[in-house]
Amino acid sequence: MIYEIDPAGNLLWEYRYHFWQHHDFLKLPNGNVLMIVRELKTQAEVVAAGANPAFASPDGLYNERIIEVRPIYPDRAEVVWEWSLWDHLVQDYDPSKANYGNVSEHPELVDINYTLRQLSLTKQTRNYALLHANGLDYNPERDQILFSARNMSEIWIIDHSTTTEEAAGHTGGNGGKGGDLLYRWGNPQVYRAGTFADQQLFWQHNPYWIPEGLPGAGNILIFNNGDEYEGRYLDHSSVVEITPPASGYGYDRNEGAGSRYGPAQPAWSYTAENAPDFISRRLSNAQRLPNGNTMIVSGQDGVIFEVTPAGKTVWRYVNPVVERGALYQGESMRVRPNQGGIGPLWNNFLYRAYRYAPDYPGLQHYDLTPKGTLERYRNAGQ
Repeated sequence: MIYEIDPAGNLLWEYRYHFWQHHDFLKLPNGNVLMIVRELKTQAEVVAAGANPAFASPDGLYNERIIEVRPIYPDRAEVVWEWSLWDHLVQDYDPSKANYGNVSEHPELVDINYTLRQLSLTKQTRNYALLHANGLDYNPERDQILFSARNMSEIWIIDHSTTTEEAAGHTGGNGGKGGDLLYRWGNPQVYRAGTFADQQLFWQHNPYWIPEGLPGAGNILIFNNGDEYEGRYLDHSSVVEITPPASGYGYDRNEGAGSRYGPAQPAWSYTAENAPDFISRRLSNAQRLPNGNTMIVSGQDGVIFEVTPAGKTVWRYVNPVVERGALYQGESMRVRPNQGGIGPLWNNFLYRAYRYAPDYPGLQHYDLTPKGTLERYRNAGQ
């Protein structure tokens, strides 16, 4: 369900789409709502789309859609635009099935067998998500959508200027490619333009276009979780900032061998001085601040901190709200799950957070005077 609630706590609008809404949504400048939804495809549909039957789960596969709805108050909505990954697949496994083509010649399309092969190697046998999209952003100047394809360790950009019919095809819109990918970055193995050594993202979360007026405007910030690849894990997380190679409404690829999308290296990145001290394999995000610093949310241990461009931490806050009560001031619930398991103290985690200035219009309805503390303090009487 999606809910719209006013500052007094009154429910203005609620809406449930008939597919599974998950992870993220945002309000567009026109007042409509953009959201990520999943639709379950049967095993037969997955094989018919060109998947290797050895990797096709009997439980099916979740396809990803992005939809735009116009709210109709108080509890309805009209779908006014949609995009489906299923319209933009490629495979080179079975020439008798749909979507057959040379994967390396079609970076604008998505190899259906890549994720299925990786998930099979990590022994995830239940019905799985082709993308597990886990973050969504919108660029009003370019009328483009940015989102995270977690299971492929990439970020993608698609064209929102298309009609729904064009979004299901390969032509149209400002970028001229219909609903095909305009840009992808993080793991060129997915479209056969690199090796493991070229992979730069590992199950990332919440890519974010830096808005106009802020340092690095137009660049993209990504929380790079460092999660698994073929059952292996990095020992740390990072935040990376990239400058996408924009050209008009499109994005250039490198010439020659590989023909992968740049940049070759981030414009800026953050890791801890001792890299394993900063790791969150789930959740998390980053935000560029007006002073040029970057606010980082390490979601798995509930920590929010601010770093300078040189990587110096100048502010830090631990989410004190846990199941057993409030944490002590400065206490952390840091947990390192083993091989994907969830630790018992996963209860102060944060999906993401953003900083707002005191004069932000949405805060003007609230009394922002201090009301006391959430944390406990270790006084002598405790």
